[in-house]
Amino acid sequence: MTDLGLFLIRMIIGIVFLFYGSQKLFGWFGGHGIKGTGGWFESIGIKPGILVATLSGFGELVSGILFILGFLLPLGAIIITIIMLGAIIKVHGSKGFSNTIGGFEYNLVLIVVSIGLALIGPGGYSL
Repeated sequence: MTDLGLFLIRMIIGIVFLFYGSQKLFGWFGGHGIKGTGGWFESIGIKPGILVATLSGFGELVSGILFILGFLLPLGAIIITIIMLGAIIKVHGSKGFSNTIGGFEYNLVLIVVSIGLALIGPGGYSL
């Protein structure tokens, strides 16, 4: 049952980051694509916006795939942690903890779950 539990957690985290990466890179699922995301990054002081949007989107896409496959999980967790720390520092941290007011609660959960999985391992249903 442990392997199944780890598989389910990996799948959800992987899908979440595939979703985020697809929004940034391709404009799918209501995203704004590279140009729109890059423009938003520039508006909050992250420059060069298009480069950072590309790197962030690619990192999210890659980490999502790594989590789904259960392959190189520590690398995926590092990528997720870096991206989520950036989101906390630039967007959510100043709003406090609670997600209901735009705080960093959700970002922190994603970091802790990702690191926890990397420490435990991907389980039996993985590459």
